Amino acid sequence: MSKVLIYISFILPFSILILSSLKINFFGYFTLDLSETKIFEFPYIWHITTYFVAYFKIFFAIIVVFMIGNEYSNRTLKQNLIDGLSKKEFVLSKFTFIISYCLLMTLVVFIITLIIGMFNTPSQDIYFDTVFSSSEFIVAYFFKILAFFSFCLFAAVLAKRSVFALAVLFIVNIIEWIAYLLLRFKFFDEQTADGIAQFFPFTSMYNLIEEPASRIVRLHAPTNTIVTDYTLYWHEIAIAAGWIFLFIFFSYRLLKRRDL
Repeated sequence: MSKVLIYISFILPFSILILSSLKINFFGYFTLDLSETKIFEFPYIWHITTYFVAYFKIFFAIIVVFMIGNEYSNRTLKQNLIDGLSKKEFVLSKFTFIISYCLLMTLVVFIITLIIGMFNTPSQDIYFDTVFSSSEFIVAYFFKILAFFSFCLFAAVLAKRSVFALAVLFIVNIIEWIAYLLLRFKFFDEQTADGIAQFFPFTSMYNLIEEPASRIVRLHAPTNTIVTDYTLYWHEIAIAAGWIFLFIFFSYRLLKRRDL
């Protein structure tokens, strides 16, 4: 099952290639050609691809929690520790696996984005500065999925069971929403609430790649008053990196304190 999910997680990003060339005819009345919207041209494609492909991370998340869950249920973790593997080495081996996957997936998304952009951007507009403008979204994508999978690792170590680990992720997400609503409407103004919420784990991941919908609207309606800051700031990466460190550190501390 794990191998199948890994293959699926690598195949799904290629669906963006199909989407970029999709033309839908509505009963002969009109044809919807997404390539004409310019969203698949440089520099916008970096934002579009990384935002939507990030949703496919759920497949590898399932792999991570089941991988740790099986270590507990099959008692392979205990046997590995008896055979001489330290708890620190165990956590680092899983984290190394996660990093390797994230690097490979980021490379796949980078290549896919280049291909889509090259095919859809007018040749007269293809310059180095244009092609790689907004390519920082690739960096944001890497940290976003790495932070999420590190959280999955921590949840799996904490809960020991795959289903419970997924439940932990869901519950934390709900708690964040409730906490933000309380901060926003009961205790502080919107700016202060946003400033506090940016340190929440899921919010810190989301902030790395803002939704591109309003950017698409502004592309076709420049006079639109919707203003969104799409800049990737160093402190957003630092917050995500901080959570990555904490998730791995506490995963190790949990294992170290437990009698397996």
